[in-house]
Amino acid sequence: MTTINPTIIKEQVTVAGLLARLGYQPAKGGGQEKVYHSMLREGDRTPSFSVNDALGVWYDHGTGKGGNVIDFGLAYWPDLTFKDVMQKIWEVAQQAVPDTPFSFQPAGRRRRALKLPHYQVEEIKPNCNNPQIKHYLENRGVLHLAKGRLQEVYYCVEDEKHQRKHFFAAGHQNELGGWEVRNKYFKGCLGKKALTIIEGDTRHVILFEGYFDYLSWLHEHPDDKTSIIVLNSLSLLEAAIKVAMRYPQIDCFFDHDKPGRQATRSLLKALPYASDRSMIYTDYHDYNDKRKSQSREERLAANPPRKDLFARVNVPFER
Repeated sequence: MTTINPTIIKEQVTVAGLLARLGYQPAKGGGQEKVYHSMLREGDRTPSFSVNDALGVWYDHGTGKGGNVIDFGLAYWPDLTFKDVMQKIWEVAQQAVPDTPFSFQPAGRRRRALKLPHYQVEEIKPNCNNPQIKHYLENRGVLHLAKGRLQEVYYCVEDEKHQRKHFFAAGHQNELGGWEVRNKYFKGCLGKKALTIIEGDTRHVILFEGYFDYLSWLHEHPDDKTSIIVLNSLSLLEAAIKVAMRYPQIDCFFDHDKPGRQATRSLLKALPYASDRSMIYTDYHDYNDKRKSQSREERLAANPPRKDLFARVNVPFER
């Protein structure tokens, strides 16, 4: 079996193109934004799986998961190894697009992969003072941790028709200078996808899938100086393992879903002395899911809903 380079897949296979070859077509949307019935969950009656062709990413609103085309492959084929998922994506990408009302390519004709449109980071602001970004971070329970760790990223995307759209999001830079950005509607990377490494204790490192999971952990351990590796994508697990093996003590906090559990198994197989610490949020999807729940309770305690003074008043008769 030929080994497929993940970089080639990300450059030559689009999310929408892969979905078309798998037989999925958008339920609504047009241009660069398309929405599908989620193929990662059963019984999705309301379309909730978004694909942004301009940035080559997807986001499933039902699970809160998203990423690039490789992340989709890992979620769509959770029982396959990373290598097998790469091969599967490549094989499917070579197939002709199914002949459907949404596909205008002649049957049997192979469709060339679309190149990612041009994007430009227009402005970076150090403090997250944008009201919409602040509200988003507050709902995620990490607003108080944003200073010095997250920035406001303002950027534009130019599509193949040279039309520009402007966006903004909370973001941080990874090890290759790419901006990992996210807001209420979008999660992706501007530039090269890479790990985020925060150096600290040279003998102890902790691995997280996402940056908000790291911030959620930091909320509970504000003075901890442990080294941190944020994968930003499970497709970077192998790279994370190569960095983590330098440390004699390794902990991981991955998601409680099939891809997360598979990543945990792969990590423990490669580094048997590592420890799975995800039992800390046993009843939640991930560390940030736990933090969001706590944050909601904190806000309700600080601002309890007003009681209806007439709720228990019985009206003796009707006019």
